[in-house]
Amino acid sequence: MTKKIIKYSVIFLLIGFVAYNSVYFKSLSQLKAEDEAKNFDATKYAEDYLNKELPALFNKVPDVDTLMSLLKAEPKKAFKLYSNAMAIGNVKFFMTKGAGTVNSISDNEIILLTAGKQRFTVATEFIFGNALRDASGIIKVEDFTNSADLNNVSAEINKLVRQKVLPPFKGKVKLGDKVTFIGAFELNQEHINLKNIEIVPVKIAVQ
Repeated sequence: MTKKIIKYSVIFLLIGFVAYNSVYFKSLSQLKAEDEAKNFDATKYAEDYLNKELPALFNKVPDVDTLMSLLKAEPKKAFKLYSNAMAIGNVKFFMTKGAGTVNSISDNEIILLTAGKQRFTVATEFIFGNALRDASGIIKVEDFTNSADLNNVSAEINKLVRQKVLPPFKGKVKLGDKVTFIGAFELNQEHINLKNIEIVPVKIAVQ
């Protein structure tokens, strides 16, 4: 009798263990977050950002000559007023706009010289990184349920610039042209180097 009791007790415990590990519960908020992540469309998000949200800031973006002068004279003020970043650290992102004369053209970039004698690079081929995503301050980390979606948005923004913004410009630009642009760049606030700034354009045209 004792052996039977032990046998059935063991069987009962095994059934209970299997049942416990087979059934689990999720909160409604967790299920909603998983559903949103599954259905997230990074391309659509990037298109809306570039075509609807970002243009609303264009009038507020600092002129490149003005921004460079401030970065030279009062860097802390420039970073406080105009930079944005999602992550904690020294690397910050700026939006800027302006005009310049094409001083050099290569397969990957052009060099512009502004009226204020600022010389800088505008990327025209290798568009990567988070400058266009982060510089505006519009997109927030807390808007996303996971880092993969956030990274995909950055990749889609860069792809749209490569595919739609740059080809018309590259097809007509030549040395000596006057070019207008709006774009973003990154800068390390602990090691400020204004000589090697590369602007990633979100809007660029030959005047």
